[in-house]
Amino acid sequence: MSMSVTARLEALRKKSSIEHGRDYWVKRGESVDIEFDANFIENHKGVGKPNLAKMNDKMLQCGDKSDECCSSSQGIKSRSKEDLSDDLNSEIPDSLVGYSTLPSQVHRKAVRKGFEFVVLVVGETGLGKSTFINSLFMTDIYSDKGGNTSDQTKDIGTHSVVLREGGVKLSLTIVDTPGYGDALDNTECSEPVVEYVEKQFDKFLEAETRVKRVSLPDSRVHACLYFIAPSGHGLKRIDVEFMKRIHDKVNIIPVIGKADACTKEELDSFKQKIRNQLEEFEISVYEFPRDEDEAESSDIRAPFAIVGSNTVVEDSKGRRFRGRRYPWGCVNIEDQSHSDFSLLRKLLLCQHTQHMIDLTSSTHYENYRCNKLTRLVGGEHGTDLSGKNLLTFLANESEDHKHGVENMKNQMECVFNKKVEEKQRNFALLEIEQKEYIEGERKAINLERSTLLSKRAEFEKEKTEWEQRSQSSFNRGSKSMESLGRKNKFKFSLGSVNFGKQ
Repeated sequence: MSMSVTARLEALRKKSSIEHGRDYWVKRGESVDIEFDANFIENHKGVGKPNLAKMNDKMLQCGDKSDECCSSSQGIKSRSKEDLSDDLNSEIPDSLVGYSTLPSQVHRKAVRKGFEFVVLVVGETGLGKSTFINSLFMTDIYSDKGGNTSDQTKDIGTHSVVLREGGVKLSLTIVDTPGYGDALDNTECSEPVVEYVEKQFDKFLEAETRVKRVSLPDSRVHACLYFIAPSGHGLKRIDVEFMKRIHDKVNIIPVIGKADACTKEELDSFKQKIRNQLEEFEISVYEFPRDEDEAESSDIRAPFAIVGSNTVVEDSKGRRFRGRRYPWGCVNIEDQSHSDFSLLRKLLLCQHTQHMIDLTSSTHYENYRCNKLTRLVGGEHGTDLSGKNLLTFLANESEDHKHGVENMKNQMECVFNKKVEEKQRNFALLEIEQKEYIEGERKAINLERSTLLSKRAEFEKEKTEWEQRSQSSFNRGSKSMESLGRKNKFKFSLGSVNFGKQ
């Protein structure tokens, strides 16, 4: 019996390596697109043979049970998926390089990391937005435990919850706009929503342009569910103005809330009116693609008429479903003849979730980033800056600034030197003038001094003459006094006439 096992192993070794490799990976659920011809196999006999050492040992150990081990397509194709998975995890066949496992690696990484999805819900009060979101994710998103109010804008509220389904983690964030369209003047009611969307782009752009970049949770809005009142008269002015302001920043999905208020004919007419208005006002809404790899859109077009309900009802036939009960019958929200709820849920959460995330990152955010950096760069109107490197531009700007500063410094030095030379010339002229003035003053002083000296000499001469005259007068006076004294000695009187000094 062991000889039959060995013979079967030899026959198995003689099989083409590509045949074994294809069976090996097809069993695992992978697609094999590599084709080898006979020349390649002949030239790579030593390389292309499958490694069946472990299989040989296992089959030889089977003994009498080898027929069971080798039955059903020679024992390999009858192996369970668990055994094939063990062999795949342990060793890759020599006939394959191994890069065909890249999708599995990406899948494992994505499942381990989880996904982030942000939905913006906009619409007037009373259109069933909260009920629809809770029905969509089959959980209470707006509970106190999972919700928090954003402190950036008082009119914007965010509610975050982590959902798990089939081992996949989804970090869901619902951005709600309470009070939208409820004021008497709704001219600026869209401003807080636009500011919130742009603020998330700015946060991502700031983190991306730092020297040391940090990884932030993706808080950019990936889908905007805009609820339209079931009036049957088309879009209101507030609807048109809001979607025109935000259609190039988010993926807008128009939704007719509380669609059970209209008949099927009214809904068809209402949808066509909305489509015509969207085309008339050139508003771009998100079109669900037919396939992720195709740009052509599917036949499914917005808006979607939905009915939300978190209540389980039972119809006359005993069937239980989520819906609404009316005196004339029940509305099943998951029945496409009653509502587009199940269709929208399938498109939004089952088929095109990643496409909306990628479109937000590759189109809306990139356009906003391009416009923002263009404004920061300060290009002239109409200048195409899309092909410029920001770092190179900033380096060139820095270099131009340095050259400008250097030129300004040189110009200032030239002006300073000219002013210094002019001041020096003025100082030299002033010095010459001052010297001339001082010289003239010195000459005048010398002249005045000589004049004073001459006058002093004259004065001295006059003084001397005066002293001489005074001395002579004094001498004469002294002689007169002496003669008068002698006369007093011989004084006599003749009656009343007295002679001499009394």
